[in-house]
Amino acid sequence: MTNLDPEQAQGALQVAAAARRRVADELGLPRAYWWVMGLGWLGLGFISHYASPWVTVLATIAFGAAHASVASRWLDGRHRTGQIAVARSVAGGRVAATVIGLLLGAILVTVVLALGLDADGARHAGIWASGVVGIGLALGGPGLLAAMLTRTRR
Repeated sequence: MTNLDPEQAQGALQVAAAARRRVADELGLPRAYWWVMGLGWLGLGFISHYASPWVTVLATIAFGAAHASVASRWLDGRHRTGQIAVARSVAGGRVAATVIGLLLGAILVTVVLALGLDADGARHAGIWASGVVGIGLALGGPGLLAAMLTRTRR
């Protein structure tokens, strides 16, 4: 390699940093994760409405356990597609923390929406609330996660 002057070295570092940011933009979860999460959310809404409370608790625990087993592979955000695995040093821990925050927010929205619908006299308020949030997760999860990751990177 030839001797670089400071301007060339700075330019090379800027190119490397820009490439790292582009790779970091690829962080996320597979689309199938969001569809399964949305359908599971809706399923829990039906179970909570039609089954006894202990069945609802067991279903929620089973859903959480299934999520935890999948999350151990996907939640680091390094495997959004099967084509690339982002280095752990680039991925950091942002994706897991952001997804957990997003899911806690989804729980809050579901509860508040169900309480509001129930207070308004809606039949099957829990199903409607979980349906709205489930569809939101399935269709909007990837975009919402990308926006939240971009915001946390700044």
